[in-house]
Amino acid sequence: MTFSIVGYDPKEKEWGIAVQSKFLGVGAVVPFAKAGIGAVATQSYANTSYGPRALQLMEEGKTAEEALDIITKLRQVGLLDSMGNPATFTGEGCYDWAGGMTGPHFAAQGNILVDEKTVESMGQTFISTDGTLAERLLAALNAGQAAGGDSRGQQSAALLVVKEAGGYGGFNDRYIDLRVDDHPEPINELIRIYHLQQLYFAPSKAERVAAIEGEVKEELVLELTRLDYLKAGQSDEQLLKALTAFIHTENFEAREQEAGKIDLDVLAYMKKL
Repeated sequence: MTFSIVGYDPKEKEWGIAVQSKFLGVGAVVPFAKAGIGAVATQSYANTSYGPRALQLMEEGKTAEEALDIITKLRQVGLLDSMGNPATFTGEGCYDWAGGMTGPHFAAQGNILVDEKTVESMGQTFISTDGTLAERLLAALNAGQAAGGDSRGQQSAALLVVKEAGGYGGFNDRYIDLRVDDHPEPINELIRIYHLQQLYFAPSKAERVAAIEGEVKEELVLELTRLDYLKAGQSDEQLLKALTAFIHTENFEAREQEAGKIDLDVLAYMKKL
């Protein structure tokens, strides 16, 4: 009851999986990945021991195809090794429609789908879409749903992307780890929280950093006053203190700028509150 795509970005050295299923909490079952080693999606009566087992085999030097040959007792799996080489397998026990395809740096697969167009659309979209690995995986997952998706409907979705020291504070490899466990439109919700994740944790873009002066200052004063961080008529020093308080309250430390400047994406977020 699941479709997924496993992808690799050779430039950024990122491995990732995007998945959707008519199943509660699919993110806790299907995706496994380790930076520098590879990524695995196990599905269709998934045995969760196969994810770590496949990663172990690839860490020992096996290619995706070699690891696949060893673990194909399970119903369906997609793998990418440390070089982004793909492999996919669909067992005879899967319910129709079931199958998969591979291409440059991706493996797409699904079972109990409306038809093969879901997998084909994921693959084609992954290849033709620009952007980060996460954005390409989400676009592919969304295209798969639009092409038919799981014949039983939607319930949960997940996105996992790993890279060396990519996790919060640089302490692990979990660069992006997002889940929608139960939702009528889980892919749309996953895309929404991905954009939130980027807003909170992605570094500021130089072109979006502005001096707090002129129109920017007027808007900032208006918003901080409206949100009760600033009182009318307070000094520039109080304005900067109010901005700092807002940033720390809303967990925007990754976008905090030197005194006298602001990330315009933070200001845009204020306007929506």
